[in-house]
Parts: sequence; structure tokens; C-alpha cells
Amino acid sequence: MLVVLAFIIIFHITSIALLFIATIDNAWWVGQDFYVDIWKICLNATKTECLEIGSNNPNFQAIQAIQATMILSTILCCIGLLSFGLQLFRLKQGERFVFTAIIQMLSCLCVMIAAAIYSSMYDKFHPALEIKNGTFGYSFILAWIAFAFTLINSIMYLILRKRK
Repeated sequence: MLVVLAFIIIFHITSIALLFIATIDNAWWVGQDFYVDIWKICLNATKTECLEIGSNNPNFQAIQAIQATMILSTILCCIGLLSFGLQLFRLKQGERFVFTAIIQMLSCLCVMIAAAIYSSMYDKFHPALEIKNGTFGYSFILAWIAFAFTLINSIMYLILRKRK
């Protein structure tokens, strides 16, 4: 049982790390000479000429929705780890980890919403012609991997709740 708990903790910490990297790092949409994330656009490879995505963007509300859901998913995943630690020793068998599983499901839902909005509207977020010629970056891919990890983690918490 200790091995299972250790695996779940490591899996959860990995999910948190993926969410932090996906939220903070500047590689949601990349091209030959630019990097774009949900916060700013860097127009050269050295990341010295960066422009913040501001309210002058016609789709600024969608960008804010992506920012908010990614931040919320990271916060919820961290709260889920804390609640896992508290529930491990405080609740009786059968009641354990239900709250943690719900928090992880909410985190999973937030990541899915953010990545889905970005994937459906990425070409509208960056109207400059040179930025349209790019591909999804590793932060976007990490967001989808974090979605899978948080979903699997929440399912593991639901299965683990009845174990001794």
C-alpha cells in the first residue's frame, strides 16, 4: 500500500510541475523567429523583444479565460495534494480521497477548457501574419499531458478510497 501511495504522490507532483510549466513558459505557439504563450508574444528567438498580450487584442476575453483556467487548474492541483495529505490520516476508510478526487477532476476540467479554447481560437489570438505560420509548442502539449495526468490521478483517488 505504501508503494501505491508513493506512486500517487509522485504522479500528483508531476501533474503540478506540468501545470506550472504549461502556465508559465513561453511556448504555446512557436515559429521560426517567435514564441507565443498565454501572456506575451516574443518576436525573436532570443526572447528580448516581447510584447504583452493586452486589451487591444480583439479576443482578449478568451485569452483571459485561458489564463484564468490555467491558473485555477494549477491552484486546484496544489490544493488537491494538500487535501490528500490531510485526508490520508484524518478520515476513515470509504470516505478517504473523495474530496481530493473531486478537486483533481475540477483541475482536469480547467486544463481541458483552457487547452480547448486555445486550440480552437489560436489563429484569432495572434492576428499578425508572421505569427500565423507556426505550430503548437511544448507548453500546449504539456497542458494536454497535464489534463491526462490529472484525469488519471483523480480516477486513482476514487479507486484508492476503498483500499486499506
